[in-house]
Amino acid sequence: MSSSLLTKKALANALKELMKDTPLHKISVKNIVDTCGLNRQTFYYHFQDIFDLVGWIYNTEAIESIAHYTTYNTWKDGFYKIFQYIENNKPFCVNTLNSLGRNHLDMYLYSVTNELLLRVVNEVSSNMKVKEVDKNFIANFYTLAFTGLVIQWMKEGMKESPKLIIEKLSELIEGSFMRALQRYEKKS
Repeated sequence: MSSSLLTKKALANALKELMKDTPLHKISVKNIVDTCGLNRQTFYYHFQDIFDLVGWIYNTEAIESIAHYTTYNTWKDGFYKIFQYIENNKPFCVNTLNSLGRNHLDMYLYSVTNELLLRVVNEVSSNMKVKEVDKNFIANFYTLAFTGLVIQWMKEGMKESPKLIIEKLSELIEGSFMRALQRYEKKS
């Protein structure tokens, strides 16, 4: 692992540690570098500001966790990995949700979910003649629905079982990709 990556991970771990007890808006770069034993110059060499670090954490940690779950047969496992990441990083994620850094959480959820769903839609439509714009619309629709579910779940204290949420979601989605794609194919 490169020294740059090790430094970024040290800064990320320091921020996540601080966010267990402190709201994001009350954490300074000085707090972060003091926690991990680095200096401000090192922080600013790697990140523009704390929100840049928050975005990096979501992009590197969470997106890696679903890389192997982007097919029609594994999408439920991919969604479960997203829930697991949030549960395993609850102080960090909930603190982000309730801060000015919320857009980083939203962007993370949207990008990881949309990538997963777009791959599923492309797989299901591999033998169909459906316009890319229509495939993107379907993936976007389900992405927004799923991210809304996750945000609501977090706001309500993360009480409901992720497996139960995914099973309910599966009931809604099973077959709906194919039906929607068939309708769009007929319009082409």
